[in-house]
Amino acid sequence: MTQDVEMREVLVASNSVSSSVPLTFQNLKEIAALIEVGAYAKEVRRIFHAVRLTISLRRKLKTSIVSAFLNLVLVPGSEAHSRLTSYLPKEVVEDMEIDTATSAAQGSFKHSLPEVEIYCHLLVLIFLIDHKLYNEAKACASTSIARVKSVNRRTVDVLASRLYFYYSYVHELTDSLAEIRGTLLSLHRMATLRHDELGQETLLNLLLRNYLHYNLYDQAEKLRSKVPRFEAHNNQQFCRYLFYVGKIRTIQLDYTDAKDSLLQAARKAPISARGFRIQCNKWAVIVRLLLGEMPERTVFMQTGMKKALKPYFELTNAVRIGDLELFKNVAEKFESTFSSDRTQNLIVRLRHNVIRTGLRNISISYSRISLIDVAGKLRLDSSNPVADAESIVAKAIRDGAIDATLDHASGFMLSKETGDVYSTLEPQTAFNSRIAFCLNMHNEAVKALRFPPNSHKKEKESAEKRRERQQQEQELAKHIAEEDDDEF
Repeated sequence: MTQDVEMREVLVASNSVSSSVPLTFQNLKEIAALIEVGAYAKEVRRIFHAVRLTISLRRKLKTSIVSAFLNLVLVPGSEAHSRLTSYLPKEVVEDMEIDTATSAAQGSFKHSLPEVEIYCHLLVLIFLIDHKLYNEAKACASTSIARVKSVNRRTVDVLASRLYFYYSYVHELTDSLAEIRGTLLSLHRMATLRHDELGQETLLNLLLRNYLHYNLYDQAEKLRSKVPRFEAHNNQQFCRYLFYVGKIRTIQLDYTDAKDSLLQAARKAPISARGFRIQCNKWAVIVRLLLGEMPERTVFMQTGMKKALKPYFELTNAVRIGDLELFKNVAEKFESTFSSDRTQNLIVRLRHNVIRTGLRNISISYSRISLIDVAGKLRLDSSNPVADAESIVAKAIRDGAIDATLDHASGFMLSKETGDVYSTLEPQTAFNSRIAFCLNMHNEAVKALRFPPNSHKKEKESAEKRRERQQQEQELAKHIAEEDDDEF
């Protein structure tokens, strides 16, 4: 309660500054006050809130505002102030009201808290990335990481995790991810020793992304299998982890686990993370096709995804029909899209599924058909299509894809009569898969339940304590509601 009073006093003092100060600069001062209160009270949720407020302000940042903010919260002439100021563009500051207001409020905001200093590194780094000053951003990111390594405070973990992300992001923009792999591994080891679980989640995802960027799937799987296991604390990081695991499982031909991971990542992702959900759905569609399943039409008609998923919709249609020629045309038509999505090698695997689907449709339509007609309907373009059709039919019969027999002497395929599907185990298998899905979703929902601290205690409380507890519960509920809307 005392910290809330102090925070309100700081905010009132900052609001008393001249009204000519831009609103963005005023918001930055409030964020600095919020971080200061969170650092003294050791309340990590306030640091989370400060980061969310910064993300909403990033498009409004200007050189003059960032420079004035650094002059306000950092001691002029200090190493951090000099270094961060040197990264900013050399522009003429025309907004003199900012400097005046800064000098007026300077005395009450000068402090040397590591949280505020690291926040300044984060703010400058975001500003440089948004203005495409990548060389300065890489230098600032390296400096920020060096500063984070020297601080071991749990209130810094939130800011450090964001710095890790932008440190990797700026190197990805400059195509130099391989240079920082060793640094990321050392940072992950440091986060593990410090029991920084948020940092471990973030760095693990960054390392997996680093490996997958260079198609090093075996190394990514070895890292994933060796890292310490713990319960996920950040929904966004957990969604990213599921997506990367789904990609690894897909390349390793473990399509069942890949489908579960990708669908779970798409379902758990925030609504605002449309680009991430599109990528999850693209990979999930390919995996389901490789499993022999046909995705529902509603998957491709989701709001804001229809245009992005159009190539995969046409691909699904070609696989469903079993038309090899149509499949080739779609693969050639959207080759650039599949290459940019890095699913081109998976599209090649689908050719066998297209042939099998077409063969299944033929076996259902004809009780007796020659291998020459089979080759013609499948549109096999090899030098000896009849021999290829015979080997394809034989393999499909052996794998159980079709229920037929092969007459080699006469060159015919004889289909057996279709029995009652309800006399087989297929309905039971489908029913069991649905039950398992519902039970898994229920278990995840139970794990995701959150309760206020000390909610199990039934002690009598005074009116003041009850008001304080209700206020904390309201803030906690607001924090949980805002968490899923955070920038992805």
